[in-house]
Amino acid sequence: MIHPELTKYIEPHLPGARIETMTLPHSPMLQLYLLGADYPQHTLEPEQIAHLMDNPLYWSFCWASGQVLAQFLLEDPARVAGRHVLDFGCGSGVVAIAAAAAGAERVIACDIDPIALEASEANAALNGVVLEYAADFDAVEGKLDLIIVADVLYDRENLPWLQRFCERASEVLVADSRIKDFNVAPYRQIGRRAACTLPDLDESPEFRDVRLYHAGARSL
Repeated sequence: MIHPELTKYIEPHLPGARIETMTLPHSPMLQLYLLGADYPQHTLEPEQIAHLMDNPLYWSFCWASGQVLAQFLLEDPARVAGRHVLDFGCGSGVVAIAAAAAGAERVIACDIDPIALEASEANAALNGVVLEYAADFDAVEGKLDLIIVADVLYDRENLPWLQRFCERASEVLVADSRIKDFNVAPYRQIGRRAACTLPDLDESPEFRDVRLYHAGARSL
């Protein structure tokens, strides 16, 4: 099923591409509106490539770490059931949706990209869950029991956020495939799984190797 409104955002930059429903291979109970796998990635003009580099359509992909963290929560819903959860850098909203489906009381999808929030809202409706939306992390009010973070450490300048998360919530879960020398207290590695971006970007094996990290007093 094609989503016409979200497709309009990509048409000027990826002619012939579309946003359509895809079922997640690791969590088949979830579907997302994502970039169709047959998008014209090999026929782009230089100016189109430049625009995409400057304005990446993160929300139109379900990245490997997001898939792994969503699967992780759905397999053990007690981690989020009845809790107040914020998904930082939500992108497509996949991890927020998984948290809501697993029984979280309140889930906030947070992203500075307004189109990502629009995509998250469409994906939440597709999966029959209710989310809240925030463009500014610092403006979120109320208690947070858990902050969930996937695929935001591609830029090492984002590392200082890890301490801020610990200051804002009693527990943090991070999924990442980009930083292999991750050594940030009080985080510790609690898992490791393989996944690939959807649609598949044919990334190198190192970016399919997702590590899970936890910080907080709650026992895992």
